[in-house]
Amino acid sequence: MTRVLITGSADGLGQMVARELIDLGHEVTLHARSESRAQDALRGAPGAAGVLVGDLSSIAETTSIAEQANASGRFDVVVHNAAIGYQERRRIETVDGLAHVFATNSLAPYLLTALIERPDRLIYLSSGMHLGGDPDLTDLQWQRRRWNGSQAYSDSKLHDAILAFAVARLWPDVRSNAVDPGWVATKMGGPGASRDMSRAPETQVWLATADNPGSGEYYYHRKPHRTHPAVSDVRVQDGFLKACADLTGVSL
Repeated sequence: MTRVLITGSADGLGQMVARELIDLGHEVTLHARSESRAQDALRGAPGAAGVLVGDLSSIAETTSIAEQANASGRFDVVVHNAAIGYQERRRIETVDGLAHVFATNSLAPYLLTALIERPDRLIYLSSGMHLGGDPDLTDLQWQRRRWNGSQAYSDSKLHDAILAFAVARLWPDVRSNAVDPGWVATKMGGPGASRDMSRAPETQVWLATADNPGSGEYYYHRKPHRTHPAVSDVRVQDGFLKACADLTGVSL
């Protein structure tokens, strides 16, 4: 039996992955941003071991999630699934003065990775939209650029892939990978999504349970897939890690 933590598992893809892993006999801990959403998560994934609560757009609450995770015992697998979609029409600022999309999609996975006791496997949810992401790290908070929700999302999914590859390089004892689940009709993907919903959780479940998955790969439907060149650029990786460390005061 494998102990798995899945962020953003109150509904959507995260909950689908949780249910499949529970059905396979694994111990799954959920995550939700509030107490009310936590109850939704538990109702949607019967058999879950528990649920951690905290808003990933807040550095303090993300730190609290890590503390809750560590207090529950070491996880074998952490799936960084939670994300804000590309529909935000204006720049929303968090309690920490950061861009909401960046704080939730980019910074929170970094902070959780740094603070949660090191698991055997890390899985980061990216997107095919990462190919359109901007690797320039000089305006991560959209303070100079004119806001573009789709671009902000693409940038954040590029950051997730960069983080996955950086961790694979720096932590050779951990199998760290990024996943493109495809454009599927979740709340984030929207009703117009064209990919097969039934296949959306398969790569995450496989990476969490396979006997010998690789590390430092970007997978789509369980097969390695092309990435933005910046994903494998050590200078970009180190620059992103430094930016996140500067913002949080926590080094990887």
